[in-house]
Amino acid sequence: MKTGGQLIVDALEANGVERIFCVPGESYLAVLDALYDSPIKTIVCRQEGGAAMMADCEGRLTGRPGICFVTRGPGATNASAGVHIARQDSNPMILFIGQIARGIREREAFQEVDYKRFYGDMAKWVVEIDDASRIPELVTRAFAVATSGRPGPVVIALPEDMLTDLVDAPKPRAFTPVETRAGEPEITALQTSLDKAQRPFVILGGTRWTEEAVRQMCASLERWKLPAGCSFRRQALCDQLHPSYAGDVGIGVNPKLAAYIKAADLVLLVGCRFGEMPSADYTLLKSPYPDQKLVHVYPDPHELGRVYRPTVAINATPAAFAEAFAKTAPAATPAWANRTEELHQNYLEWSTPPQTGPGTVHMGAIMTHLEAVLPEDAIICNGAGNFATWMHRFHRYRRFATQAAPTSGSMGYGVPAGVAAKHLFPDREVIVWAGDGDFLMHGQEFATAVQYGLPVIVVILNNGIYGTIRMHQERDYPGRVSGTDLANPDFAAYARAFGGHGETVEKTDEFAPAFERARKSGKPAIIEIKLDPEAITPTKTLTDIREGR
Repeated sequence: MKTGGQLIVDALEANGVERIFCVPGESYLAVLDALYDSPIKTIVCRQEGGAAMMADCEGRLTGRPGICFVTRGPGATNASAGVHIARQDSNPMILFIGQIARGIREREAFQEVDYKRFYGDMAKWVVEIDDASRIPELVTRAFAVATSGRPGPVVIALPEDMLTDLVDAPKPRAFTPVETRAGEPEITALQTSLDKAQRPFVILGGTRWTEEAVRQMCASLERWKLPAGCSFRRQALCDQLHPSYAGDVGIGVNPKLAAYIKAADLVLLVGCRFGEMPSADYTLLKSPYPDQKLVHVYPDPHELGRVYRPTVAINATPAAFAEAFAKTAPAATPAWANRTEELHQNYLEWSTPPQTGPGTVHMGAIMTHLEAVLPEDAIICNGAGNFATWMHRFHRYRRFATQAAPTSGSMGYGVPAGVAAKHLFPDREVIVWAGDGDFLMHGQEFATAVQYGLPVIVVILNNGIYGTIRMHQERDYPGRVSGTDLANPDFAAYARAFGGHGETVEKTDEFAPAFERARKSGKPAIIEIKLDPEAITPTKTLTDIREGR
């Protein structure tokens, strides 16, 4: 006989869980008590949104569901920010929510929420476990749902009285992963399409990749001399110095690359849905009927034909497709080989940062320094905002699982992701790239980094504004500034107040020694860069945008 709380922890252990991220609550004390005797590491966070983002990051970097525990009501609603990211980014995670007791439902009891209604359109599956004896069944099912087809978040509500019930239940077993493979007719159709193509292009994206799959896919790109790009914030799916790499297909795409994709006669879309942002509002590929022949590879059949009608639909995971495609080869030297070389050179020019700009800090020079000193396996974590453009465009990702950034455009993601990434990979360097507005949305998780001795380096680009919104404001309502100014703390002092290392950079040449001191400190660190708000993009100032230049 075991309690519901013990059965939850048993099911997590059976499914290979090594850590959970949580904010404690009285609604799931029985689980916390069971974790006391478990080898599972419990990471105590400062806000439920941050905890859920950490779980999302684990799912993003490993392909295994990240696990988050929060309490009912406000805890559950706070966590929704991370659940939304996991949904839009197709990352596996499981959110456990302590719930009110079963006997007082439908009275609007203390912190009562109907989670099936609240999370119904956001999660892949929402379940409330009323019978503790079904915990092994339902938790194992949650792992299967979170990882199969298009991965995503699962929400499990746990009534607090159910967690203390003593029941006889079957021993939990690990879930069985589901791999969907490409059939021979589909691979033959793809090869036939490539043999007839003159201007093909490959776009890699989505989840369910592995390091071996990326290696196989990149080898196939080189064998076929195919030009390829990565979908928005999926740049770690191809070595950016690979001879086939043509650039990021996302926000602010290289105009030369966009023109090539629009004029392509065949697009091979592998692993991604290619939504509004990477498709430039559905203009690179028109929805529902693209101008190009489209071969769409995706692990969930419900997404094939949902937004784009494909010429060839291949229901397969990226890993299985990469394995199958690795067995193909062109019949002769492809007609597009010279174009592939040209597109790669265009990318190298596009990703070379400018060395000048407004103000006393020039971000181009800082990016050049970081490219020289960061190891290839460094993990870059960021949230959303114009600040991200510098890393997004000018950092050349070389290895698999080195990027943790939300395709959903959620602010505040970088610091929680950095905490999770460093806990997952303690021997790898983790850099959090943040804006001032972005950082303060979940900056309190810096305390979590300090508590667990996780020496992430947070670089904050502080320009005193919500930069992306100001950019749009100046473009659409020039000179009418409203709701975008910020008054910020001393971020270096903030770091020291938590027990971390703090640096302030006000001139370009101050960054390199500040970064080295942060590294040597062995502590979680914040480097605040005082950035002129005029430096709103790498190529245009706020004044340029305001005046329509």
